[in-house]
Amino acid sequence: MNGRLKGFAGGIAAAFAVLMLSGPALADGYRSVKDAPKPEARRCNLSANIALTTEYVFRGFSQTAEGPAVQGGFDVTCGIFYAGVWASSLDFGGDAIWGGLGNEDVAHIEMDWYLGIKPVTGKITWDLGVIYYTYPNSIDPIGRDLNYVEIKVGASAEIWKDGTLGVTVFYSPDYQLETESVWTVETSFAQVLPKVSIFTPTFSALIGYQAGHDTAYKALFANGDDHYWYWNVGLTLGFHEKWSVDFRYWDTSIDNNGLAANFCTGAVLQCDERFVATLKFTY
Repeated sequence: MNGRLKGFAGGIAAAFAVLMLSGPALADGYRSVKDAPKPEARRCNLSANIALTTEYVFRGFSQTAEGPAVQGGFDVTCGIFYAGVWASSLDFGGDAIWGGLGNEDVAHIEMDWYLGIKPVTGKITWDLGVIYYTYPNSIDPIGRDLNYVEIKVGASAEIWKDGTLGVTVFYSPDYQLETESVWTVETSFAQVLPKVSIFTPTFSALIGYQAGHDTAYKALFANGDDHYWYWNVGLTLGFHEKWSVDFRYWDTSIDNNGLAANFCTGAVLQCDERFVATLKFTY
């Protein structure tokens, strides 16, 4: 969601310009603030992105049965406020895989709707928002709803030059597949590296922890446990301003042979180690 603070930065610049114009002598020749042209009202910014990835992985779980995905979204920012929608193709397998009687595909697409604010206090940028995960025209596997809502509270700061550390807490009162309340905590780090030819490389890593107490959560997400860890590490190469290619390694702490045998290596929602490459265009 890059660029969401552009409107906010524009507001600061406008305020600074007014202060400069109020001085006794102005370089541009205006004798008073009222003689100067009025600054433009702060505008909202719209951005869009489209990506092709070798696999869609969410919190350590493959969402495409280890296959490729097409993804894209739109974002609107107005000062500290933002809203957007993001979508990805999916492969959750047929209903029979989930214990159903037919073989109709469970879900073809995921659409996430989100809004929030990103205020800044000192060196800390906050991210306070809500996300609604939806699966249009899906079949509810095992009679449980795939759609769910999360509230998030995040904070990030530059800890040294071009190095950013962030922590985000997510809470869902009723997580995916109606597995009741679930907490997720993610800690991330990103370091922009010196430019090489046309490429601007960024090293980044993330470690996440998720916990739920419901019996269904333990069976469906953590293979008998009440929590699990997931992590990724990778390198993003930005080029020609709007393009990037990302190479990333994913893994989880889930026991493949816990409550269910071969839990992480089945036909869908695999959660063992994997490498993912993504090509993205933002405009």
